[in-house]
Amino acid sequence: MTTHAYRAALLRFADDGTPLYDADGLLVVGPNAQGQAVVHAAGDHAALIGQYPDLPVQDWRGHLIAPGFIDLHLHYPQLDVIGSPADGLLPWLEHYTFPHESRFAELAYAAEVARFFFDELQRHGVTTALAFSTSHPASVNAAFAEARARGLRFITGKVLQDRHSPDGVRDQTEQSLIDTEDLIRRWHGVDRLGYAITPRFAPTSTDAQMRGAGELAARYPDVWIQSHVAENRDEVRWVAELYPQARSYLGVYDSFGLLRERAVYAHCIHLDETDRALMAATGTAAAVSPTSNLFLGSGFFDFGAAQDAGMRHGLASDVGGGTSFSPFHTMLAAYFVGREGHTKAGLSLTPSRLWWLHTAGAAQALGLGQVVGGLRVGQEADFVRLNPQATPLLARKTAQANSLDELLFSLIVLGDDRAVAQTVIAGKT
Repeated sequence: MTTHAYRAALLRFADDGTPLYDADGLLVVGPNAQGQAVVHAAGDHAALIGQYPDLPVQDWRGHLIAPGFIDLHLHYPQLDVIGSPADGLLPWLEHYTFPHESRFAELAYAAEVARFFFDELQRHGVTTALAFSTSHPASVNAAFAEARARGLRFITGKVLQDRHSPDGVRDQTEQSLIDTEDLIRRWHGVDRLGYAITPRFAPTSTDAQMRGAGELAARYPDVWIQSHVAENRDEVRWVAELYPQARSYLGVYDSFGLLRERAVYAHCIHLDETDRALMAATGTAAAVSPTSNLFLGSGFFDFGAAQDAGMRHGLASDVGGGTSFSPFHTMLAAYFVGREGHTKAGLSLTPSRLWWLHTAGAAQALGLGQVVGGLRVGQEADFVRLNPQATPLLARKTAQANSLDELLFSLIVLGDDRAVAQTVIAGKT
């Protein structure tokens, strides 16, 4: 690839999460020694342009270049389950999710959904995602093939669920572990793809399946682990009945060796201080899904307690329990949760903190903090070009912004896919 330069307002993040902003910025993207598209320079246009006298510059003044969004948890097979009414999590799974996921045994069907799913991710400015497939290997193969064709950084895995699941999605213990290892060998580390060992949640896996998942996690320490924990009070009670010897729901996963770096657990609402300390000590991260939690009435994630514990966490859409692919909608829902007092000292999350949780903070949660998320020199060139004038009301509001937080908050509250003028993945539109 060749080197490219872009002039626009520029948002980046330092290692410690501090936002770095240039009202008139320059982003230079080009190949590294391995031929991968990375950031060569980022900062104030006037300070940098003299280093690139002969490089043509794409003029995007009036727009904002920002890191591509990172979605820490969603279900690509639940694309058509968005907005399905139910009394709560468990009825929603029974009546909508499981029947729909049974269709993903067919590769052609899974491939069609995957194409639409990735179109939606890119339309909303998401450049890295950690997603569930289904219990069918075909669903994993379809998703990885489509993501690879687009050059995306994408992580998924075959769902493990060998009990308490209906016909069509329930798998067989031994074969499920064989399939998982085969898929790891086929896909993990290919281009920008990564594999995630994926027990659906503790109630739907036998001890033998959970034990096998832990053994695979130990055998392949650079793969990811993903599951759900402490999302819904009925679910928490069910786990307590199934595992009366466990200290907590989270403790079930710990007993099978499934808490470690590159382990990401969705929701993490109904945890206590001991659970949060365990997540921090093991490097396990939480994927916070506020639109899903509000939609299903599951509860509120305690951002302040997580921060106090030193527990990694970032934001996620959780499509299809979540109600939108839009990172703006997710950040706004997280702000609502913060306004309800679920942050340290009852303070709301700042706009720049919300944005960090959906970019560089989410990258840290994945163990990819040096790779993506911050638009720092050497990081992969995944970014979005945002148009603050995308709608009349957004244009009116952003024109009055007197600070970075006012600009970002206007986008969070009023923005949607119309504000995403361009999504650039690995240096390519």
